[in-house]
Amino acid sequence: MTDDIKSAAIALSEQVKEAEEFKQLGKAYTDLKADKDTFELFEKFQNLQMGLQQKQASGQQPTDDELSEAQSMAQKMSSNKTITDLMDKERNLNNLLNDINQVVTQPIVDLYHD
Repeated sequence: MTDDIKSAAIALSEQVKEAEEFKQLGKAYTDLKADKDTFELFEKFQNLQMGLQQKQASGQQPTDDELSEAQSMAQKMSSNKTITDLMDKERNLNNLLNDINQVVTQPIVDLYHD
């Protein structure tokens, strides 16, 4: 039974790769990587964000300078069309994945409501 579920999950994964939302995200990411400065900003923000999250997870508070830098970078990102397009495509794919998750977890919801 478990093997059947895993096989179905693998098949679903392949279907997600064929979904228009996934393809659009792939194109948006390719476009992002093609613009060196924009990609550098994107990576720098990701690294800063990850560092801040790790710091908070270990019980440390970010400094005012770190928060200011993050806000400044977020503002630059939100005014960059290539990055906002990528974020829109991520949101679209995430909506699809949320819909799939609701279908997959519905038996658990039903179990607790019987």
